[in-house]
Amino acid sequence: MKTIILSGGIGYRLKEETEFKPKPMVQIGGKPILWHIMKIYAHHGYNDFIVALGYKGEQIKEYFLNQRYYANDFTLNTKTGLSKVYRNKDGKDTDDFKITFAETGQETLPGERTLLLKRYIPLEDEDFMVTYGDGVADVDIKDLIKFHKSQNTIGTVTGVHPRSKYGLLSVGKNGIAQKFIEKPILQERVNGGFMIFKKKFFDYLQPGEMEHAAIQRLIDERQLSVYMHNGFWHSMDTYPDVDNLNVFWKEDPKWKVWKD
Repeated sequence: MKTIILSGGIGYRLKEETEFKPKPMVQIGGKPILWHIMKIYAHHGYNDFIVALGYKGEQIKEYFLNQRYYANDFTLNTKTGLSKVYRNKDGKDTDDFKITFAETGQETLPGERTLLLKRYIPLEDEDFMVTYGDGVADVDIKDLIKFHKSQNTIGTVTGVHPRSKYGLLSVGKNGIAQKFIEKPILQERVNGGFMIFKKKFFDYLQPGEMEHAAIQRLIDERQLSVYMHNGFWHSMDTYPDVDNLNVFWKEDPKWKVWKD
């Protein structure tokens, strides 16, 4: 089953980083967040990706085209172009990803990006997965797929608890603050990505639209299921999010379900 990763947006709220690189190439622990997302899926056996490119998409291509050279020592013959790669002493293999790089336009909205990739979903595949190029989680992908198939709806999204961007105050009846909670995890749920759809979903997508419009159409027809994920989830929308994820990576990277 193929996984579409929406990686074409500009990321205006991360201008400190995205002025010079696409948002999915912002580094967490020395690796692009896009790589982290791929590692999550590959750990569960799903390593066939379609990356929807847009803003500065050539940098994503260049990274993965040269990944084995970044990760290892190598000898290059500049006259012939031939090279020999040596596995580094840590013994780590190059990642086992199959990636289709698809140009979908810099200003294209996510719904249309997904629609443009229909031709890359094999005829024999009943379902395909979609996620955003800026969020990580310890989602059990196999369990998500199992849930989706048991629901037999056209689409399934992963419902997660977001973290408040602000500290919350608990105030008593007399107007005296009782408690301050620093950026707590909220009880409400949002769509955290990690979605799966039947191919019929393409009929609900239209050019020039966000993906939310098609998802709303599924909701109107009671064709959207929500996989409840109560574990770790974190998006990367702002520069403080980048800092938070890098701290998590050093101290306790809960989304790191794969082995080194």
